[in-house]
Amino acid sequence: MKKLVIIALAFVSVQAMAQDRKHRNGDRQDKMAQYTPEQIAELQTKQMTLELDLSDAQQKDVQKINLENAQLRKQAMDKRREMKENNAERPSKEAMLKHKNDKLDQQIATKRKMKDILNEEQYSKWEKSLEKRSMYKRKGQRKMARKELN
Repeated sequence: MKKLVIIALAFVSVQAMAQDRKHRNGDRQDKMAQYTPEQIAELQTKQMTLELDLSDAQQKDVQKINLENAQLRKQAMDKRREMKENNAERPSKEAMLKHKNDKLDQQIATKRKMKDILNEEQYSKWEKSLEKRSMYKRKGQRKMARKELN
């Protein structure tokens, strides 16, 4: 009987921790949604200035790129939120393919612009930081997929 109570208690505590972690992720997304695209672009530019030692001219150019990207992300986020609130159907495969192609085209354009602005050393550092961020994102997605399967 004692073993059964201990197992039940352990199960409840694990369940509570998993729910708490999901809640914290949502908080972070809500906090980022409070910022305007201009504020996000400014924060990103300052972070890149610290990491890559950007000159004033480079900062201005990078700020423009970050602002464009932040505005596009904000539009996409608003569109997804609106679809969710309206209980809209999932997009068709063609629409998803178009969205993915548009996103990849935007990433290619951003890389080309950054290559024109940054010197070789700065560009290689920037690419490494993108890879690192991408790796963390993929790890997080794998963890979420495993949780959904269980």
